[in-house]
Amino acid sequence: MATFLYRTGRTAFRRRRLVTLLWAVVLGAVGLGAAKAPAASDDGTSFMPGIEAQKAFDLIGERFPGTDADGASARIVFVAPDGAKVTASGNRAAVDAFVAKAADEPEVAGAVSPFTAGAVSEDGSTAYATVNFKVKAADLTDADKAALEQAIDEARDSGLTVEVGGDALAEQPAAGGSAEAVGIALAAVVLLITFGSLAAAGLPLLTAVVGVGVSMAAILALGSVFGLSLTTGTLATMLGLAVGIDYALFVVSRYREERAGGHAPREAAGLAVGTAGSAVVFAGLTVVIALAGLAVVGVPMLTKMGLCAAGAVVVAVLVALTLVPALLGMWPDAVLSRGTRRRGPAAGRSAGSADNGGSRWARFVLRHPVAVLVSCVAGLGILALPATQLEMGMPGAESKPVSSTERRAYDALADGFGAGFNGPLTIVVDAKDAAEPEAAVTGIAQEIGATRGVVSVSPARFNPAGDTALFSAVPTAGPNTEDTKDLVKTIRAERAGLERATGATFEVTGSTAMNIDVAQALQGALVPYLTVIVALALLLLLVVFRSVLVPVKAAFGFLLSVLAALGAVVAVFQWGWGADLLGVEQPGPIMSLMPIFLVGIVFGLAMDYEVFLVARMREAYVHGDRAPQAVVSGFRHSARVVVAAAVIMIAVFSGFIASGESMIKTIGFGLAVAVLFDAFVVRLALVPAVLALLGDKAWWLPRRLDRLLPRVDVEGAQLTTPPAPGAGPTDSEPTRQSPAAV
Repeated sequence: MATFLYRTGRTAFRRRRLVTLLWAVVLGAVGLGAAKAPAASDDGTSFMPGIEAQKAFDLIGERFPGTDADGASARIVFVAPDGAKVTASGNRAAVDAFVAKAADEPEVAGAVSPFTAGAVSEDGSTAYATVNFKVKAADLTDADKAALEQAIDEARDSGLTVEVGGDALAEQPAAGGSAEAVGIALAAVVLLITFGSLAAAGLPLLTAVVGVGVSMAAILALGSVFGLSLTTGTLATMLGLAVGIDYALFVVSRYREERAGGHAPREAAGLAVGTAGSAVVFAGLTVVIALAGLAVVGVPMLTKMGLCAAGAVVVAVLVALTLVPALLGMWPDAVLSRGTRRRGPAAGRSAGSADNGGSRWARFVLRHPVAVLVSCVAGLGILALPATQLEMGMPGAESKPVSSTERRAYDALADGFGAGFNGPLTIVVDAKDAAEPEAAVTGIAQEIGATRGVVSVSPARFNPAGDTALFSAVPTAGPNTEDTKDLVKTIRAERAGLERATGATFEVTGSTAMNIDVAQALQGALVPYLTVIVALALLLLLVVFRSVLVPVKAAFGFLLSVLAALGAVVAVFQWGWGADLLGVEQPGPIMSLMPIFLVGIVFGLAMDYEVFLVARMREAYVHGDRAPQAVVSGFRHSARVVVAAAVIMIAVFSGFIASGESMIKTIGFGLAVAVLFDAFVVRLALVPAVLALLGDKAWWLPRRLDRLLPRVDVEGAQLTTPPAPGAGPTDSEPTRQSPAAV
């Protein structure tokens, strides 16, 4: 592997113009394809096939033609002034006028007056009307929204307080770009501080942008074929930028080191790709494993996002192995530090063996391994304790800022009707096999209405064929409470008896039931997902490091950091600890997809840091260093770069904490603290402490297993011949100076 990549790096350096031109052609071709490709359409794939709420949604779409089961809706809440009632003649006329105007719009499927639907609070202060649309919120035109907004403004002019909930008028997620721009700016600052050279700082940024451009253009070009979209590519953009910077950073850093060690530019490029590039390949494979493993979860959207992001990571690896050395060939000396350019390779060689912050920290850990290990495990263990109380759900309007009309509508409904009105359950009755469909639906509605925890049920609405009906059941508790979850279980438990009595069956759906089912399914998929990716990564790391204990230690450290990050997320966003400092309006359940995202992304980044750091230790050990000295050597050469990569990621992810969207804020916080824990506590403290205690045993591998495993030479053991004094670039086999001579 190392020899092949060495030759790849030298070839890319020598044929730099051709390689650069090929990447430019690829970028232009996929960009043209993206521009010419038709927009991706909704392929109708269920969000999570197999769960009851999704089956019911699909049944609604099948039995109620002409309407979208997931069509947009707007719940308009009317609140009378203090002391007045919405039933007063003037207020009632304003509400009826709004309903009549809204119902006349062509895309509106239905709008019913609260006075005929019984949607008026007991004290008469509050009423609501639900406007249902035929299409999804994303398909509503500006004219559709403007007509509804005009009707709302006219109702407000009458003196009523009018707030709007639902998704019809909610702000759609803006196209990405600002977060990535901030991330690139922060990365540039960190890289400039790390390298002390504008060219060295700019090259990883340039190549990362090229890689992300190729990946996103390919996703858009293939969008109509595979049902991909900009949303599908969100994770690809985030990770493509992150690992693209990281991978190029490690290759450039190794190139500078080899140049400082006395090698000519072309030889240094080959050695950088042969050594650091090997680590890049296997680090990329671990990330691909984590992302492709999202298919285990069983959510088509997650599977697409994972595979797209995996493709972006593959592109980032290819860029690091080919385009980076090609650009180094364009400006071979520009990426070097001023000191190396001014003093020459001899001074760089001497500086390369001198102590720095990384080697001094490694020696400190080697002197106190037990204390460091116990502190790391105890600290992360304590932080992980809140994760045992993790509750998953889908934050709704209750988590939005109080300045938003959605949050004010939510609060007004809770005050006027009770918390359950914000999370009604939709009951779909399939009476196709019932002798008397209407009587069967009536019996089911009455039984559900009498269930403890149900405030009321709405009148049933039949489809044109008369064999399927819909009605709503309003719980007493809010949508994210344990009481509502128990109520859904209770209603479903009544199904068998009602089926025998009526001959009809029913299913429970709606956003509340959907969120409950999704959370339960994802929580159940978390352990299998962890098992799959950890098992595959252990196998891969076993091949890379040719050690039994190093992969086990890597997996243990990852589990500690990800559980600690989940614990921090629960403490802040679910329990409310320090919520005010982060602008969290309302603590509550953690977004259902958050743990899966956190596990997948953090696993990939954690294995990146593990491979880059430990591969350098393995390299020193294979080339003759004793086990403790190999740890020091690895930290001397890699610690600063790992720290820079981690700081870049933390800065990028922290930028999302300022978002007004609770879900984005949670993801940004979770990823930032996870990288903080994994890079600075696990990789830079726990890892050297464990290796110090294990000594030579850390690199033990049974002989039989040693014979069975393929040799990939990630440490570059074949690249060991020292260069002749003053030697220039050659076409011969590798001429790497051994670490002992540096």
